[in-house]
Amino acid sequence: MSRPFDALREQLLGAAEALADGPAALPEILAGMVDDVDHALREPLEIFPVCHHSPASALAMARRLREKQPKVIYLELCEDLAPLLTELRNCRLPVALQAFASELDGFPKESAPLSVVAPITEASAEYQAIAYALDTPGVELVLVDRSTDHVFQWQPDVSASTGEDDLHGDAVGVEIGDLRPRFAELEEHLLHHGRVRHWSEWWEQYVEQPLAGADHDTYRQVMVMIGSLFRRLAPHDSRRFAIDEDRERYMWTRIREHLARSGADRADCLYICGAFHASSRVPEAGSAPGTPDFAITERTATTWLYGLIPSSHSAIEAQFGLAPGSVSIAAAAWQKSLLRTRVKPFSLTGQKSGRKKTPALPAAVASGPVTDQLSGYLTGPAALDALDEGELRGWCVDIVRLARRNGYLASTADAIAVFETSVLLAGMRGRRRPTPYDFQDAAVTCIEKETVPGRRDVRRLCEILLGGDRIGQVGYAALPPLARDVYDRLAPLGLNLEQRTIQRALLDLAARPELTACSQLLWMLRYLLPDQAVRPIMGSRRLGEKHIQESWDLDLGRHQRTIIELGYEGVTVEQVLEQRLRRSAWDPKATAATALKAVEDSLLFLRSPRLTDELGTRAVELLAAERTVDDAPAVLRRIRRLMAHYRATEPALPAWCERFVTEGYAHYCTLLPTAFVADDTGVRQVGAMLGFLFSMESLALSLGCDRTQLELAVRQSHPETPAKLALLWAARHQLGALPLADLRVRVDELLANPLVVPAVPQYVSGFVQALEPVPRLAPFVVETLSKAFGRLPDPVLLPWLPTLITTLKSQAAELVPVLTREAGRTFPATLAGIDAWTPPWRSRPAPAGGAPAGPAVRGGGPAGVLLAAHPEAADGVAALLGIAGEWSAPDVTVLDMTVRDMAVPDTAVPGTAALESAAGGLLTRHPETAEALDMMMNA
Repeated sequence: MSRPFDALREQLLGAAEALADGPAALPEILAGMVDDVDHALREPLEIFPVCHHSPASALAMARRLREKQPKVIYLELCEDLAPLLTELRNCRLPVALQAFASELDGFPKESAPLSVVAPITEASAEYQAIAYALDTPGVELVLVDRSTDHVFQWQPDVSASTGEDDLHGDAVGVEIGDLRPRFAELEEHLLHHGRVRHWSEWWEQYVEQPLAGADHDTYRQVMVMIGSLFRRLAPHDSRRFAIDEDRERYMWTRIREHLARSGADRADCLYICGAFHASSRVPEAGSAPGTPDFAITERTATTWLYGLIPSSHSAIEAQFGLAPGSVSIAAAAWQKSLLRTRVKPFSLTGQKSGRKKTPALPAAVASGPVTDQLSGYLTGPAALDALDEGELRGWCVDIVRLARRNGYLASTADAIAVFETSVLLAGMRGRRRPTPYDFQDAAVTCIEKETVPGRRDVRRLCEILLGGDRIGQVGYAALPPLARDVYDRLAPLGLNLEQRTIQRALLDLAARPELTACSQLLWMLRYLLPDQAVRPIMGSRRLGEKHIQESWDLDLGRHQRTIIELGYEGVTVEQVLEQRLRRSAWDPKATAATALKAVEDSLLFLRSPRLTDELGTRAVELLAAERTVDDAPAVLRRIRRLMAHYRATEPALPAWCERFVTEGYAHYCTLLPTAFVADDTGVRQVGAMLGFLFSMESLALSLGCDRTQLELAVRQSHPETPAKLALLWAARHQLGALPLADLRVRVDELLANPLVVPAVPQYVSGFVQALEPVPRLAPFVVETLSKAFGRLPDPVLLPWLPTLITTLKSQAAELVPVLTREAGRTFPATLAGIDAWTPPWRSRPAPAGGAPAGPAVRGGGPAGVLLAAHPEAADGVAALLGIAGEWSAPDVTVLDMTVRDMAVPDTAVPGTAALESAAGGLLTRHPETAEALDMMMNA
């Protein structure tokens, strides 16, 4: 019995014999291609091969659906995405079907989140099938490809993705009809002999154009033949080929299960799949009863969430490695083909598009017997389109106009040059009608200069001219509840948040208090979304701050995908934010600083005392479990800020805050000796530890801590590096074990020792860091810096200055104002005063050798001088306390400075009377000390 393709098979085998020096497998490949076409067409259930985002496939699909009018359509698409298809009515294409999972069960936890996207465009065969099935009564659409869970089950590296872009993110893309040579040498050969640069251009010239007007039988046979060729030349030992064969087994198994369950007639069904799969010869392929089934594994326990996200032509090109602008060119070719062929495409009722309602279906046309259309297609001359001068002339004029708008010095002569060059390039590449790719190359050649004057080059301008990067939009009704809630709550702003432009929102919270809720939501979105989605122009959110006006730049239209993906995590923004705060605090890598940040964020955005207490308790647990002090600066900064907030707003500190102080006091006392000698612990970290211990000491002691623990920790510390040694001296001074005079003597000895001079800058850096735990050392640090600048030799000083500046900027930026203010109080304010100025540390007389200090301290301001003039009160207190001492002579220099500081007029004679007046005013304003002393003396 003869078959329709026997003649073609004999002809191809004869051609293979004529090529005696060709590959030995050539006859097998050529005959196998014909056998694959014959096998696919003999299948009782009609197989319709397609290529993804192909206008020719979409046209053939629209024609075939009107002719056959199938009752059941089997579509190569993930089976668990079926519920999303009805939501396409509420969207403007292109959009992508998405499956998303953030909490994994059965996959590696570190690969979360997992995401799969399937883009849908209007110029695609799958959209035509979906629109026909959903709008035609009595038609059933069945998705038969593997589920999204199986996509990652079969993927060797679950965490692998195909790249990242603004709309699809790092999701794994699935497409219907992936048709591209997998044999690199074959693709290179086709591109070279086709005189084209990339695969999209070759496909458009040699497949799209010839098949755009072909009949159904010719289209089917050619597409199956191309799929068979690519399949036979693909490496069969690759993981990808094995997965493709498993997918074919999976799909045919699902088809047979549905046929058996529904009892549908195979003649009324249509199976839409990629041309690569249409020529499948796996044993499980076929709809006949008794065909062996594929053992489909169970899905994991991972919970998948589904939704629609906006897509774009550029996102599809980036996702699947297509040439830039190819999808936009395909969309333009689709529109032009509809006008030329007058085919009525299908579109979903109610969808946002300019297309009219799909006309009623005509009577179905019965399919005739299969005839050989390949022979005529392969032996006949190529049908070349004639030159369309009007279309090309319009492109040339428009590109020159667009180029001038973007800063190019283009003219009419350039338009003529682009026209002639396009025709020339088309002729060199074997075609009479210039394609959009020829036009792009010609425009770049004739208009592009050495530099691009604006943001867009000529190639990008050609893409805009030929259709642009069309961006889809998910309609309000298809959004998840969280996204709809966001749009509803921001409605009082009076802005169209669906626009893909930046919009300025002005919030006058004093005049319109109802906008406070919008402000709160915007700050939460600022925390959750990318920086450019919601950006504050005026206003901030910090503890203790309250603004009456705010200004925002909102770009939610371009970041619709991120808002939709928030909807996969919860029903409201508050729920998502709470989950993320908990996730950050209970993360295996979380630290006490991380938990304190979560506490602060909960106070700023959620104002939930229950959540804040839980996060605070978690911070206490993390602090007690830490074995390093790397985050000590962040811990100190955040706990200080939180305690200041609670003291200003609450009658008492929360219980977790008190526990944090006591745990931190004991924790840092324990780790202090080790931190002083550890090489991997920086000076900044040790300074922050001491800052915590000294600033929280009074509260810790009131809560039951023992100061002896701190004293022992300091005594047990024996640092070796100069900076940490300076920190230790500052700590001992704070504890009263090292007087300031002795500290000053040590610094002078360092400066006087030529062997230690190179290390003096490190000591000074340590003293600067000591301002964190011992802020009263600011005058001494200014004095030390002044001595270092004045006495260090240039080879030591000059290399150290950049290090000092960078250290202050990166590690102690908050200490710079302290030093600046202290320097302002120490140094003269005018240039004329510098010549007569004497540093305070040089004007002090040296203490008498062995003489004990008296009750009154020299340099103690007006109170000290007053006590020296009237020693009776001080002597009485000293006798009461059992302290004996001798009075030293008054310091005249200090007396003069004190009078000047107390704003005594220049005409007044510095003396006891002036001091009594100044001190009397001080005691009058603050009588509590004198009254307490009087009660103590009279008791």
